[in-house]
Amino acid sequence: MTRSSRFVVAAHVLTLLARSDGALTSEYIAGSVNTNPVVIRRILAVLARAGLVATQEGTGGGGRLAKPAAEITLRAVYEAVEPDALFALHPRDPNPLCPVGGGIQSALEPTLRAAETALLGSLAGTSVADLVGRLGAESP
Repeated sequence: MTRSSRFVVAAHVLTLLARSDGALTSEYIAGSVNTNPVVIRRILAVLARAGLVATQEGTGGGGRLAKPAAEITLRAVYEAVEPDALFALHPRDPNPLCPVGGGIQSALEPTLRAAETALLGSLAGTSVADLVGRLGAESP
């Protein structure tokens, strides 16, 4: 199973934008993230649809925060870039005639729901400005 890094990359992008004085190009951001600019452009597009960044194409273009960093919670970032539930149930229904298969999903659901609620609550308590503060006063 592969795990998504979209959330971590998006948090990196937003923190970098929060520390900049203006718009940053996808090439510049990609250099910081150590990935391809196409990956950054895709993330920026998703963040723009969520109202977290504003982008401008062409010469002098790039991405910038659409609102103050203190108003962008990590929960908003997570929900923007990770549209699926944190935990996926079986891709196909388990055997309903099996004593475990017939009830495992309903037995797991309350725990999975509680875990996702806890994660989202924790992310809601941290903003992009908090991440900037944790990095200190160094320049990008």
